[in-house]
Amino acid sequence: MSKNNKLIDNFLETIHAERNASKNTLLAYKRDLEAFTRFLSKKRIDLYKANRKDIENYIISLDNHGMSESTRARHLSTIKQIYRYGYDESLIKDNPSNEIKGPKSKRKLPNYLSENEINKLLDTSTQIGRSPRDKKRNTCLMHVLYATGMRVSELVSLPVISVRGNPEMLLIKGKGGKERLVPLSTPAKMAIAAYLVDWNSQQEINKKKGLQESKFLFPSHSKLGHITRVRFYVFIKELCIKAGISPNKVSPHTLRHAFASHLLANGADLRVIQMLLGHADVATTEIYTHVLDENIKSLVFEHHPLAH
Repeated sequence: MSKNNKLIDNFLETIHAERNASKNTLLAYKRDLEAFTRFLSKKRIDLYKANRKDIENYIISLDNHGMSESTRARHLSTIKQIYRYGYDESLIKDNPSNEIKGPKSKRKLPNYLSENEINKLLDTSTQIGRSPRDKKRNTCLMHVLYATGMRVSELVSLPVISVRGNPEMLLIKGKGGKERLVPLSTPAKMAIAAYLVDWNSQQEINKKKGLQESKFLFPSHSKLGHITRVRFYVFIKELCIKAGISPNKVSPHTLRHAFASHLLANGADLRVIQMLLGHADVATTEIYTHVLDENIKSLVFEHHPLAH
């Protein structure tokens, strides 16, 4: 299998797992990416070495072949997604599609979980797992994710050293190697402390077997050495079913949205949320202002004398 095909297959597998994408959707992604790689191969370039100009030339070629604006936008979206995936997984050093702007469209609001639904998921996480250790790990995963608003890739690859010593703040290494500090809630610190007891015991057992101690808080037997994003996605779906919440409503990224939305609804400053999420531009964070819009509507409808 060529490097290009391997990257495409891994990307499609992730899309299928994380978004529960249909077979037709996956085939559409595959067709778009194969068309792009054929264009690159004529210039003797592979997906890993393409630059911004190569991508722009490809989109121009689609226009020259009479493809509609919506079709060109779809191709660009697919290309941007595979490069974002490759960059997030450290498979490519730079994302050549990062600065390319497609046709403007109305931004879709993120799925929004209520605080009650989040509490159900947190409570149910203590019941999911094959062993007491698994249950403590799953509880830790959920509490840390909701407490910090981390990206799932940041969570699963979290170094164990970052939580040693019962820290008040968690140092997170995000996209492009940028670091940020995020406060840890008391429930998150308690979940970490309980899980670390079992983590330390398991590492002692591994050491006696001649195995090297893991550097990750959430180790696994995967090639990466830690829980994969796909495995975490499956866990989230199992958790939703157990908690009585529609699995279609929740993805790992939904919990990041909940973190931001709930902070904003409870009075946090947008700039602070931008910093906590690790957004380079506050415009990316502004999508969460839909929460403020709903609060303002409720305020008017409940208290204005002419609303009744």
